[in-house]
Amino acid sequence: MVESHIKHETVDIGGLAERVASGGRLTFDEGLALYASSDIHTLGAFANTARERLHGRRAYFNVNRHVNYSNFCVLRCKFCSFYMPFDKSSEKAGRLSAGVDLPVAESAGEGAFPSRRGYEMTVEEVVARAVEAYADGATEIHIVGGLHPTLPFSYYTDMCRGIREACPKIHIKAFTAIELIHFTRIAKPRMTIAEVLTALRDAGLGSLPGGGAEIFDDRVHDETFKNKVGEAEWFEVHRTAHELGIFTNATMLYGHIESTAERLRHLIKLREHQDESLATRKAHFNCLIPLSFIPDGSELSHLPGPTGLSDLKTLAITRLMVDNIAHVKAFWIMQTPKLAQVSLNWGVDDIDGTVVYYDITKREGGGGTTHQEMGVEALSRLIREAGCEPVERDTLYRRVVRENGGWRTEENTGL
Repeated sequence: MVESHIKHETVDIGGLAERVASGGRLTFDEGLALYASSDIHTLGAFANTARERLHGRRAYFNVNRHVNYSNFCVLRCKFCSFYMPFDKSSEKAGRLSAGVDLPVAESAGEGAFPSRRGYEMTVEEVVARAVEAYADGATEIHIVGGLHPTLPFSYYTDMCRGIREACPKIHIKAFTAIELIHFTRIAKPRMTIAEVLTALRDAGLGSLPGGGAEIFDDRVHDETFKNKVGEAEWFEVHRTAHELGIFTNATMLYGHIESTAERLRHLIKLREHQDESLATRKAHFNCLIPLSFIPDGSELSHLPGPTGLSDLKTLAITRLMVDNIAHVKAFWIMQTPKLAQVSLNWGVDDIDGTVVYYDITKREGGGGTTHQEMGVEALSRLIREAGCEPVERDTLYRRVVRENGGWRTEENTGL
């Protein structure tokens, strides 16, 4: 259990104040000291100093729509409550996979998938979701799914192309590094990562989310997601994307079987990659999103998951350790809206967006709904009550200006 690795004892971290104030880079051992300290108020103050150095009191959100095109997946990751098995006996999309009698929750309404059903969306259905979001003012469509064993690579390029034609201004942020590696294998003939990224970009892809990173550690990998590609392949995808000028995000899934030392090594590896991208590549990581593990429905459901204090510590330490990724996000779906709000004074400067539908995780467990939405007014209220200025941004952190029933971005706003 990961919480056992956090020693709540008196560790003096006050000596770090001068280096935090001057923006000095913290070491692995200093990160361990931050985790071991029970002085949560000083830790929060340190993280807030780093956050305000970059962003003042601005806090960001966007108007977006998530689409999870299929939950069929060839992988069996122990931490995942999203995937459904698929084989030749699986019936058409939307029916129970392989005739397995799984619990089904009631649908949350039009467009929401019942819990624990195997499904796949057609290209036309994905495009329709994007069109609906576009009409509602969304600036971003965020698309990820399982590693579907039978869909051809053309399904994904057609998806991007269809969205681009129907919604010319919307930004397509899609496909994790794990999905992209899957695409290289299903393409006929096989393609390189660079070829897959180029084909998707030509079809309309704008940037990549950061999913699939989990924890960069061999032990954790072998125990929880052994069949998934590891850190070398994940970094290869993001390195190639950055070389091609495609911006990406990065994640860390914490609060399962990893230790705090393994979290810190993960963060330092991301920091080192960002150093290289900033120095030598056309693009880099835009944002780092620590994701709070939700055990319900997974093979690790016996674990308690992270506490609120562990969430806050991890978000704050992420801001302090990774000084070269401009934005740290508390994804309100994972950390809850209330804790995401508190985290705005603990190093976080972004709480994601409107989301609308999200099928990967549900705080309510198996009975939860895929309709997980927060409006602009609610997001803005959370931010204002935390003492911050709400700033609507697009995917690439340009300020969004809404006028005359439409929207535009302000270039070079330095967000």
